[in-house]
Amino acid sequence: MNSIIKHIEKHQELFQRISANMYLTAIKDGFLTAMPVILFSSLFILCAAIPPLVGIKLPEGFETWLWKIYDYSMGIIGLLVAGTTARCLSGSMNRKLPAGKVINEVSVMLAAICGFLLLSVTKTDGAFVGNYFGTKGILASFVSAFITVNVYKFCVMRDITIKMPKEVPGSISQNFRDVFPFSFSVLAAALIDLLVRHFLAVPFAEVFSKVLSPIFQGAESYLGLSIIWFLVPFFWFVGVHGPSVVKPGLAVALYGNTEANLQLLREGHHPYHALTENFGNFVGELGGTGATFIVPIIFILFMHSKQLKAVGKASIIPVMFAVNEPLLFAAPIVLNPYFFIPFCLAPIANVILGKFFISTLGMNGYLHVLPWATPGPIGNLMSTHFQPISFVFTALLLVVDFMIYYPFCKAYDKVLLNQESETVSEQLQTDETAYVPERSESELFKSIDKEIKVLVLCAGAGTSAMLASALKEGADECGIPLSSSAGAYGSHYEVMKYYDIIVLAPQVKTYYSDIKKDTDALGIKLIATEGAQYISLTRDPKGAVEFILSQLDD
Repeated sequence: MNSIIKHIEKHQELFQRISANMYLTAIKDGFLTAMPVILFSSLFILCAAIPPLVGIKLPEGFETWLWKIYDYSMGIIGLLVAGTTARCLSGSMNRKLPAGKVINEVSVMLAAICGFLLLSVTKTDGAFVGNYFGTKGILASFVSAFITVNVYKFCVMRDITIKMPKEVPGSISQNFRDVFPFSFSVLAAALIDLLVRHFLAVPFAEVFSKVLSPIFQGAESYLGLSIIWFLVPFFWFVGVHGPSVVKPGLAVALYGNTEANLQLLREGHHPYHALTENFGNFVGELGGTGATFIVPIIFILFMHSKQLKAVGKASIIPVMFAVNEPLLFAAPIVLNPYFFIPFCLAPIANVILGKFFISTLGMNGYLHVLPWATPGPIGNLMSTHFQPISFVFTALLLVVDFMIYYPFCKAYDKVLLNQESETVSEQLQTDETAYVPERSESELFKSIDKEIKVLVLCAGAGTSAMLASALKEGADECGIPLSSSAGAYGSHYEVMKYYDIIVLAPQVKTYYSDIKKDTDALGIKLIATEGAQYISLTRDPKGAVEFILSQLDD
């Protein structure tokens, strides 16, 4: 097993390059930017759907109003994602362009939205018609965004623009500079739309759904689901954030199937789609990547080594809310040969079981997009409208995951017990990397003459919140002017200029070289942390503050 792990490690750089791909990152960040809309709309659907389950009949007008809010938020998510994806991609492009060459990100958003409308929507009798404003049009969103940004890049690099006299104010000049790239990108979308409608008599977005539907159907098979939820933990196991690599390519199916399930339920049919966003969050990634919900409980109740018991106690609450980095890096699970098989096998077993319950036993496919940090068992029940069979399914998931993880935990526990008996008492692996400042505490604190603002970034703002909270606690304890915030990588571009130092959690450290260009330009200190080091800092508030202060001195 060790030889296999070493072989995998040799290809880590390739996996990191895939994770940092500009277009995959734009898709992920585009959805992340639009996530408040998705969660907001799902809240109203829960309000409309759950009362009838307990025999409460909502007034017809009120129920119609709830659905109207959904239709005007989630119902136009394709339109919104076209703009957010284009803006995120143009931001990445700008960081690679030569000095003096800049793509106008706001103009790109507007052009991408216009392009999306051309590719997706039909106008009849003066009104927009069609079913592609929402998740059905997501692929058209991506195509419009990618075309628009690359057309803008072409024009900017070749200085294809309308140049105004220097006396004209900059804001007005910028508008004229964007006329050509805006026109070319929208015309490109219009040309594609014209050709598709002429030869196929359907909107461009419908062509994509027809061509790719067999692929998505294959992904929704037992084999397809197994492959997807093998790759997600596999990438995480080698230190690359798996969801960031795998899920962007599935965004259309994950969100489109959720909306399709909801529509099937409204029409009185069985919502049969298994491949949905919350199916992944609450089944394939129950408790975080690797389906680790049950692991801290195993560590606390059934293991005997001091290390695993301590890790279990420290990680059980975060893992309940799908923040399992304390477990992944402190046990450790990442790159630990003892956990490779259960870490990849448990998610596969979960999705196969979930597919069976939905396709064969009649459990509802998942109907909403709930926050990913919702505790998995609760998320399963809410997403299926509290069907009795979903209670059985949730309990069975925990039993299956226990059976998969327990033998491997036991084997690793035995190794640690032997080590502890031979070396008196071994500390947690994270303690080995605990930060020890070169300067004394008093020297560090005396050097502060203004408030220090720290932004901690991770993939979903869950792991980053742990260190941000530790920094706040440490600052209060030490009585120093230091404030901290947590954020998700990709949503930081607009706010990073307000901070003095940015800390990258281990799961996003592969983006270090990309964000370094921005932080250098803004004069911001950037730090990339390692797994065990990061977890150690989250457990030592005072040490975390000392770590930040010493980094500012470097």
